[in-house]
Amino acid sequence: MQNNRNSAANGRTFKIPFHSQRNISSPEDLSANRRVIAGHIPAKAILELPTDENVRSYLVDAEGKQKRTTTAVHRAIKDTLKNNPEQFCILNGGIVIVARGSEVDEKDKVLILTNASIINGSQTQGVLRDFAAETGSELEMSVKFELIITDDEDLISEVSIARNFQNDVKTISIVGQRGELDEIDKHFQKTHPKLQLQKSETEWVSADNNYVQTEKLLQVIAALLPDELWFKPGGINRVYTYNSKATCLKDFDAIYRKAHDKKDKEHEHFKKVYQFYLDIAGQAYDLYESWKSNPAFEGCRLWCIERDGKQIVEVPDGLIFPILAALSEFAVQTKDRWQIKAPKLDDELVAAAVLAYKEIAKRPDVMGKTKSCYSQVAQVATMYKKFAKIGVA
Repeated sequence: MQNNRNSAANGRTFKIPFHSQRNISSPEDLSANRRVIAGHIPAKAILELPTDENVRSYLVDAEGKQKRTTTAVHRAIKDTLKNNPEQFCILNGGIVIVARGSEVDEKDKVLILTNASIINGSQTQGVLRDFAAETGSELEMSVKFELIITDDEDLISEVSIARNFQNDVKTISIVGQRGELDEIDKHFQKTHPKLQLQKSETEWVSADNNYVQTEKLLQVIAALLPDELWFKPGGINRVYTYNSKATCLKDFDAIYRKAHDKKDKEHEHFKKVYQFYLDIAGQAYDLYESWKSNPAFEGCRLWCIERDGKQIVEVPDGLIFPILAALSEFAVQTKDRWQIKAPKLDDELVAAAVLAYKEIAKRPDVMGKTKSCYSQVAQVATMYKKFAKIGVA
């Protein structure tokens, strides 16, 4: 799959003058080795910043909504620039920038950003550029900015999607409207006829209805994807599946499109990947549900597991996803379909997961995002498959 991160790897440095800047990083930001800075910069300073990480164009064909919304927003921005430029920094929402590194030159009031991109506010940038070209304005007004400094690529993708879509049509509705979830829903209902996949944010998932959270199911399927079907650049790494539901949904959209586009050079491979998603949907749901209350966790004495007496009620996803990723070792394609043919390794997988939790993570959210935890659990499946000579059926 093509990765839209051209500027993220080119090592470019940008010098951005600022009027004011302040570190507003939270304790959570600091513990995750990221920083957040906010302030005001001259409007003309944002014109040359790239927008490679901005995912706004992802909804461009959502029944014309993007076009209508953009036109209305553009008119409002232009009206402010023309008639109330002194109020622009108050009336405009500003921009969000992501950078992999930064330095602050307080003497010259300059931010030095490495591998930077606007991830929210590209419309503001575009209108400012057009306004300057049309009127000859020097763009002396100010713009609010928020700067996120992190090298977590999956987080960057998540933030970009969230900041752009949180007040608009959610991606699940767009994908559902396109009909991309219809076929996987039909396959899912072959084993779960009383359930159906959520295809819109208006279809609420609760204990009182029969909707299944589609984004969660796609996360589970991505974790179960076997090595031979891996399609993401940068090598096999299933860690992102734990907390990047928007990325998993975006991946499915790409898989669907490539699998149905015979002219795409990767069509044949993505056709196989798409078939895995269809075949495994029902079993993936069952695996996730069974591991969430698996009795093999009894006696492990982890505070994060919810219990009713000795009975396991709910195990956090951070403990579950390394196990699901390990089960990808047992994905096989029979004559009829893909399925997970795992031996009875619940006790061994739980023991490995608990050990990784205690020795490495110590918190479920940390474990779900730590590659070494996945590797430690995966060793159990890999060794069993090797010595038991479990292969493709």
